[in-house]
Amino acid sequence: MPSLGADMAFGTLVAWHVKPGDHVRRGDVVAEVETQKGVFDIDVRQDAVIGELTAEVGARVKVGAPLATLTPTTEVAPPPTPAPTPPPSVAPPAVTTVAKGVHDIEPAAGRLRASPLARRVAADLGVDLTTVAGTGEAGVITRGDVERAAAQGVAVLPVAGGPEVAPASPAEPAARANAMRLAIAAAVTRSKREIPHYYLTQDIELGAAMAWLHAANESRPVTDRILPAALLLKGVAVALTKFPSLNGFHLAGEFQPGGAVHLGVAIALRDGGLVAPAIHDADRLSLGDLMRSLTDLVRRARGGGLRASEITDPTVTVTNLGDDGVQAVLAVITPPQVAVVGFGAIHERPWAEHGLIGVRPVVTASLAADHRVSDGRVGSQFLAELARLLATPEAL
Repeated sequence: MPSLGADMAFGTLVAWHVKPGDHVRRGDVVAEVETQKGVFDIDVRQDAVIGELTAEVGARVKVGAPLATLTPTTEVAPPPTPAPTPPPSVAPPAVTTVAKGVHDIEPAAGRLRASPLARRVAADLGVDLTTVAGTGEAGVITRGDVERAAAQGVAVLPVAGGPEVAPASPAEPAARANAMRLAIAAAVTRSKREIPHYYLTQDIELGAAMAWLHAANESRPVTDRILPAALLLKGVAVALTKFPSLNGFHLAGEFQPGGAVHLGVAIALRDGGLVAPAIHDADRLSLGDLMRSLTDLVRRARGGGLRASEITDPTVTVTNLGDDGVQAVLAVITPPQVAVVGFGAIHERPWAEHGLIGVRPVVTASLAADHRVSDGRVGSQFLAELARLLATPEAL
């Protein structure tokens, strides 16, 4: 069970998408897990063959406890040469094996076998779950099952011999939202307690950046235009390559560099709260690719479908409250990361340059960083480099 949040202790396994013996490739989704922040896809990090599924659907599993066993594809022996078929025999009774870490798994209570995401989608679409056939592991109803049922006209109606499934009450979304708020509060409390923050801000003039962006978007279809948010993210990613002490993790009493720049993007959710999934190798993406990645990430964060690797991989987080009109945001570091970058709204402000005053688009960038790893001089140099990069957007 991966850690999908700074204060996560358990996750609930809501669906398996594989079975023992299946071959999977790096990035394949093998399961769904629910936390206080929603349902996430669990993807594998290597090509492998699925061994034993050590956790049952519905189980509440401790972070770090096993969900399944994998055998790397390179270690799988080739199939043996077929031998003459032996006479049929009676198979011995199945033996149940207790998996390592089973004491970390709480058994599931008897209930309708549907993932929490499927239940929410069913409530939104008016689908009676008792009429839906589940295609997930052990017959669990998945989101896709609900959407197919909705397309076929299944509605919330009494079913002969079975209970009526009522739409979710207004209190249910509030109780999800409340669990997320408690999780966020716990993570922030831990961060402020354990991490010695220092804060810096800098106003960055974006006249050249906005003019370049306007010209670049003129030749693009409306659906493929680049927003200022993507330009700011690319600037942060490239600047971080020169300041590795701001990009990584503080673990076991020491700093571990991130190695690559995986930007965690703070995304507000419709029911309240937020998540910060990663855009991987953001410094290497073109602006167009980064914009498409950002759009896809926001869509999946708010509609379901984020992967575990996107939640666990961020090496630094960026939060942008420009859409809300605030001038600056002083964010809190997400452990075990060591920095967070914030942006306010892009406002037209008086700006003095070469003895002349004019009106220019300006954004206030902020940096919160961990004093155990870096100091204010490094932070100020990072913000200066960010301003330099945004002044020459064509280089990004």
